[in-house]
Amino acid sequence: MAKLPTIRAFFDEPTNTVSYLVADPATKKAVIIDPVLDYDHDAGTVDTRSVEAMLKAADEAGYAVEWVLETHAHADHLSGAPYIKAKTGAKIGIGQHIKDVQRIFRPIFNATDLATDGSDFDHLFKDGERFKIGALDAEVLYTPGHTPADVSYKIEDAVFVGDTLFMPDYGTARADFPGGDAHRLYRSIKRLQALPPETRLFMCHDYKAPGRDEYAWETTVKEQREKNVHVREGVSEEAFLAMLPERLLRTMSELSGECELRGLGKNSQDSVRAVASV
Repeated sequence: MAKLPTIRAFFDEPTNTVSYLVADPATKKAVIIDPVLDYDHDAGTVDTRSVEAMLKAADEAGYAVEWVLETHAHADHLSGAPYIKAKTGAKIGIGQHIKDVQRIFRPIFNATDLATDGSDFDHLFKDGERFKIGALDAEVLYTPGHTPADVSYKIEDAVFVGDTLFMPDYGTARADFPGGDAHRLYRSIKRLQALPPETRLFMCHDYKAPGRDEYAWETTVKEQREKNVHVREGVSEEAFLAMLPERLLRTMSELSGECELRGLGKNSQDSVRAVASV
């Protein structure tokens, strides 16, 4: 009989981020993926309500949280990983190429006290590395492009893809952050699309595509192959890249307006520390 993880999603609407509590139902061992630390930009304060909701759910289910797994360094929200570690003793893991992100961001933001060796994290995962969550088999897939450090976590039949993919009707992630690479993003997506068609894929973000009124974050490899508006089967790497300039201009325009609305960019040194470390 196939081993299936128990998966519970937690959606943070202010950042459109989906965090996950993933557990082995047999052993009650669990991980938390991409947790959000709530941040009030205007007040400059943080709040733990989102991570507390996840910890409460874990406690009520009798789960022991062993890992906090980050798919990448997040530019759109602060990480709740350190808080969870303090509360549970869980280890914090991220892909080993976080060191590349730290090296890129340190001079850009003159963040001279930012470590560039990944030492802020308990474990740096390598591509193909395998580990256990109770009796569940987990594997790390290196999926760069959005940033140089992105990884996806395959836990039995489920893959948590970070910002590499969005829902099929929304498409793919941006690749214009420092160190981002659209060529690598395309190839990472094709690596995910090469998995068995019934494999479940869980997104890190959703923004409700035009014509869709509900948030969504679960799809399958089959659906991504057939329906993804940017990289469905038959779309070549050249065609994908040709689509990017217009899309990038639109994305940057929308982001600029959102940043102005939310008051972002006032504290770049603090921001980069939050993005590239825990």
